[in-house]
Amino acid sequence: MTELLDSSHKLSTNRPRRISNGMFALLLTAPGLALLAAVVVYPLITALVTAFFEQSLVEPGREFVGLDNIIDVLTGDFLRLLWQTIVFTLGTTIAPFVIGFGLALALNTRIRGAKVLRGIMLIPWLIPGVVVSFLWMWIFNANYGVMNAALESIGLIDEPQAWLANPTTAMIAVIVAKTWQSFPWMMVMLLAGLQTVPPELHEAAEIDGAGTVRRFFSITVPQLSGIIGLVLLLEFIWNFQHFDIIYVLTGGGPAGSTQTFATAVYETAFTGFDLGRAGALGLLWMVLLMGLVVVYVRFSEKGEKR
Repeated sequence: MTELLDSSHKLSTNRPRRISNGMFALLLTAPGLALLAAVVVYPLITALVTAFFEQSLVEPGREFVGLDNIIDVLTGDFLRLLWQTIVFTLGTTIAPFVIGFGLALALNTRIRGAKVLRGIMLIPWLIPGVVVSFLWMWIFNANYGVMNAALESIGLIDEPQAWLANPTTAMIAVIVAKTWQSFPWMMVMLLAGLQTVPPELHEAAEIDGAGTVRRFFSITVPQLSGIIGLVLLLEFIWNFQHFDIIYVLTGGGPAGSTQTFATAVYETAFTGFDLGRAGALGLLWMVLLMGLVVVYVRFSEKGEKR
């Protein structure tokens, strides 16, 4: 009897311990968290701390200056940068939404070749931003651009225009290029939402005498309110930090007319070699982005509660 108790005790002591579900989840996420900390968190914190120092990219050493860099940015061209960033962000959010929504409504009908058209419409979204920039740089070229040739042929302009070199038209040109790249994503998301709207609602409204416009505003828009808000908010956040198309097309010019926070931080750090001022710009930019992220999280929570 004693031998049986001893053997059972040995088995119980040799049995491996079971880890909790929480510990198992932590072990699974640990590699990803470590990579995130090394690639994102540490460089971000280092860059933000630089905002409180006077530091050059080409000279060693740095000196603590407190809030001087931030005050310098706020009393400088911060409001101009903020305004131009908002103009670019609103333009590249509203314009592709209108185009994408219109195409989604068209492709949601029983038109011939709808599947082929969906694939074709996705092409701008699949092209890298730098390639899109060079394509539209060719279109807007003052000497041999397609835009000038088309407008001259129909008599809208008398002579070639330097669209990217004119402060009045440069921002419009950049918005057009970014809109061309962005509308397919909005079209796909809105088309997916349209296909979840019960057709019985439209049929019942049509029987009651509601026309196409009435059904659109009374049925389609309310049914898609959640996805419309999500798409607009995500696109706004992405465009608020967009860089590549602006930088390749205009470099923030002419005369700073297309400069945004993204290009200003890059120019200040790698052309002006002033890491302290660039860090201050980045810090203020991140604060604004955090406000947008808070709005996004609260909107998502409201959507989950419905």
